[in-house]
Amino acid sequence: MTFFYTFGSSMTYPSRYIESAVNEISRLPGIGKKTALRMVLHLFNEPVENTMKLSQALLDMRTKINHCHLCKNISDGEECDICTNPKRNRELLCIVESARDVMAIEKTSQYPGLYYVLGGIISPVNGISPDDINIPGLIQRINNNEVKEIIMGLSPTMDGDTTIYYLSKKIREIKTHEELHITTMARGIPVGGELEFTDEITLGRSILNRNEVK
Repeated sequence: MTFFYTFGSSMTYPSRYIESAVNEISRLPGIGKKTALRMVLHLFNEPVENTMKLSQALLDMRTKINHCHLCKNISDGEECDICTNPKRNRELLCIVESARDVMAIEKTSQYPGLYYVLGGIISPVNGISPDDINIPGLIQRINNNEVKEIIMGLSPTMDGDTTIYYLSKKIREIKTHEELHITTMARGIPVGGELEFTDEITLGRSILNRNEVK
């Protein structure tokens, strides 16, 4: 006898294990129950070794990835490939919100410098204060005399602008205007837009035609 496990009033499952897998996959961004079910049934019909490879890849991703101790970007080792690359311009430091933004900028092939990942932006509405992001590590990084220009690579939203204003003020407390230039990307990026969703050409032009923060 086959039992069907019901989800709500519209979906039934022939197995509690399939239901459990669907529930876990549907927790991912942009994945609903129907899409999750298609994925689960596809994996169920695949050879077992393929599913095991996927499971191992996800486990390795979750347990073996580090954050670069210099820039806080995702890294397999203590330092990421960008920070250890001798060809990168160490006088340029681009501050971004997340690793996704690093990947977006790198895809343009227009930026030769280094990065610092804040791990978030200041958002009073969402209860995110300066203490909740990686500012101490940034200040320590800036104290390196090699840095001559800081590029605020944050999305042009209200929270992004708030973070830029706060960081600029904080940075100028330790570095004079003459010692260090603070710039933003040119506003070819639409106000209110997210950096990671900006097309490569616009993003590339923005990083090249950046503006100094006054």
